[in-house]
Amino acid sequence: MNFYFEISDRLINDTSLKIKRYLYEEIDWNQRLIGILGARGTGKTTLMLQKMKSIHGGGRQALYISLDRLVLQNDSLTELADWFYKQGGQYIFFDEVHKYPGWEVEIKNVYDSYPSLKIVFSGSSALLLHKAEADLSRRASIYRLHNLSLREFIIFKDGIDFQTYSLEQIINEHVDISISINRQIRPLSFFAEYLKSGAYPYYFENPVLFHDKVLTTVKTIMESDLMAISSFTYSSVISMQRVLSMLADSVPFKPNISELSRKSGVARDILLKMINLLVRADLLQVLRQESVPTGYLTKPEKLFLQNSTLAWALSKKGEPDTGAVRETFFLNQLHYSYDITLPKSGDFLVNKRYTFEIGGAGKTGKQNKGAENGSVVQDNIETGYGNIIPLWLFGFLY
Repeated sequence: MNFYFEISDRLINDTSLKIKRYLYEEIDWNQRLIGILGARGTGKTTLMLQKMKSIHGGGRQALYISLDRLVLQNDSLTELADWFYKQGGQYIFFDEVHKYPGWEVEIKNVYDSYPSLKIVFSGSSALLLHKAEADLSRRASIYRLHNLSLREFIIFKDGIDFQTYSLEQIINEHVDISISINRQIRPLSFFAEYLKSGAYPYYFENPVLFHDKVLTTVKTIMESDLMAISSFTYSSVISMQRVLSMLADSVPFKPNISELSRKSGVARDILLKMINLLVRADLLQVLRQESVPTGYLTKPEKLFLQNSTLAWALSKKGEPDTGAVRETFFLNQLHYSYDITLPKSGDFLVNKRYTFEIGGAGKTGKQNKGAENGSVVQDNIETGYGNIIPLWLFGFLY
């Protein structure tokens, strides 16, 4: 099994420590069992390799292994962990765990059998935790890696590392914050590129073919990840692809489930289950009113694509609706840390307290008029005034 060390060492040597995603500093790496969940392409593998390189270098105390390789080699996760432990191993990093059947049971057994061994595992999105929750939720510290924020995109693009701001700081201090940022960059130029291509770090590997790779990633999620955790047949997955394609040029979409069921040829209850899986796979976002139940059989009030990059990549029109992209960006950037629901008036209610109306440079706040904490979020402005806040500034939350 020494060739696993060879692969691990090669990957670590090729890993840069120059830029780390926001989650790197938030993880308590001293925990015995850590789970890192997130959409494909958000940088989970790089995060783990960076941790190994920064602390352990190329030593034999730490090992990185992608579990799809274990499946190809017909090796056992438990046997590998036992061999590694007996070699003096202390830290083991399991990547792509959803590729390994029964991974949650074996990781639990390794955790229980080797108390001095620290384990980090990663997998694509919250799909994983659905089946693993009973066995691992009491043992594992679970972290979720969101797609790039605008702030992180600027780091990758230009190397400028701005601080993060809380929602309350943005609401109350947005003029001063905007002026400070505008002294160093022209944020609107970065923002336009971010909306189109900024959600995933691999954009910087090959910008020309980026949207093609996004489409390939979406296809892999639906044909590999979803089939691995659901009872859907391949024909059902094809139907789900059709549903996502129909939604791509319609979001933000107030779904008529019966009509969508008729057009897609998918029964209503199966369609709702598909939408739920697409949400858990980080392809869709759901917006509901505060009092509405969250079960998958409950029809969502509004549907959004997970991020604006997906809107550009999936749009058959070549360019998604500008208003939809604005709302998708706002929801995506706040979704990481805040509770967001659909208000009676306005576009978004955040933490049951703040109401936001999203629009272009001429947008007014008439729809959330009377809201105690109402703000107007405008696109295409560098700085705001009063309760009018630049849309791009919400990309500095994490």
